[in-house]
Amino acid sequence: MSNSKDVWRRVDDKAPAYFGLSDRIWHMPELNYQEVRSAAEHRAMLESEGFRVTTGVAGIPTAVIGEAGEGGPVIAIMGEFDALPGLSQEAGNATETPVEKGGNGHGCGHNMLGSASLLAAAAVKDYLAANGLKGRVRYYGCPAEEGGSAKGFMVRAGAFDDVDIALCWHPASFNGVNRAFSLACVEIEFTFSGRASHAAAAPHLGRSALDAVELMHIGVNYMREHMPSTARVHYAIINAGGIAPNVVQATATTRQLIRAATLSEMWELVARVKKIAEGAALMSETTVAIKQLSGDANLVGNRPLEEAMQANLLALGGPGFDAADHAFAAKFQETLSPQDIAAAYGRFDLKPKESEALSDEIYPLGAGNDTSVGSTDVGTVSWVVPTVQCRTACYAIGTPGHSWQLVAQGLAPAAHKGLALAAKAMAGVASDVLNDPALLKAAKDEFAAFRAKNPFANPITDDVEPPLDMAAH
Repeated sequence: MSNSKDVWRRVDDKAPAYFGLSDRIWHMPELNYQEVRSAAEHRAMLESEGFRVTTGVAGIPTAVIGEAGEGGPVIAIMGEFDALPGLSQEAGNATETPVEKGGNGHGCGHNMLGSASLLAAAAVKDYLAANGLKGRVRYYGCPAEEGGSAKGFMVRAGAFDDVDIALCWHPASFNGVNRAFSLACVEIEFTFSGRASHAAAAPHLGRSALDAVELMHIGVNYMREHMPSTARVHYAIINAGGIAPNVVQATATTRQLIRAATLSEMWELVARVKKIAEGAALMSETTVAIKQLSGDANLVGNRPLEEAMQANLLALGGPGFDAADHAFAAKFQETLSPQDIAAAYGRFDLKPKESEALSDEIYPLGAGNDTSVGSTDVGTVSWVVPTVQCRTACYAIGTPGHSWQLVAQGLAPAAHKGLALAAKAMAGVASDVLNDPALLKAAKDEFAAFRAKNPFANPITDDVEPPLDMAAH
């Protein structure tokens, strides 16, 4: 870890500026593909650090890459900065109090995520220069992780073709490198078209698109009994056909998010959902148009990189929370149920501890199970590049993801401490790879062996365009 300690010091030196970046992004929560101000903040930091900057990656206006160094292995460090709708919340307030009613909020901690990743990249950039090492570090500013799959579009455009390893992290309640498992997913819109008419005077002349949407939802709900236990299907009605109940709705749209443990399992489920939509159209005498918006592959692990990242975390220890951090987090635990807190421990196969508001421990390598997991577009990257990610504690144990409680903790000192730990862990792995060719070879050999047995097709096919307006609904 002697090499890592050098790059860790560089993280510490730069950290205050990146705490500021995280806080600024928190104050400007922007949704999928609309992160204009957030991307500009990241671009400005890259330029101030002296990175070579590329914008508009993969035809996405808010996707940005910064590169530094020459020759050698290429190390990608991935960041995100998109927010979620309806989660506006005052910072530090343990009572649900929106800053803006119906506004956006960083309910998944992506204000921290991108800032820590850029901090790690900046520290590695300086480490390369100071030590005269061959190698390149790239910061990937990736928009629209929350259902927009920007990394998948970037993979399809070739942005990762020459990358040797990829690093990332995510804010969490605990610290460590958990089992690499996520659900493959695809997001699809089903738009039904019928015939408008007066709902009272001539209902027999109408053909309701909203009826078709409701029939489709019923069919999907019946399907839930007959699909794998790890699979998930969620929906949102994007267009209900208007607000007038005395008009038979001529158009209506439902957006379906279909998830499964593997890509093949997911596509089988997609085919079934499409049949249900076609059946709903037949029953309602409407037509249906089907449009894929995005898609993510399931996550593929890489044991050599996971062991290297875990070793860095163990050498670093936890974030170093103090009494004030614990007291602050305890206020938010009071807003949670015992089930919330128990579930947080359960996701990592950890035994609950009484009176523990924040975690400073590093959990065992590979902790976690196949339940209560979501999807991430990091999964698509992991199919084309050896990839590793860690989690670090940034908020109270039990805080649900995508919640106002998480938003409220996003500016706290605990968030900054977790952010800094993640940056050090990623920068440490980067320095290990740069100084140890055997580690890089082991990571690439394991990846090659996996891919030899598992062919890959990007879940975002060539005919799917980045859904730049998906947040406009």
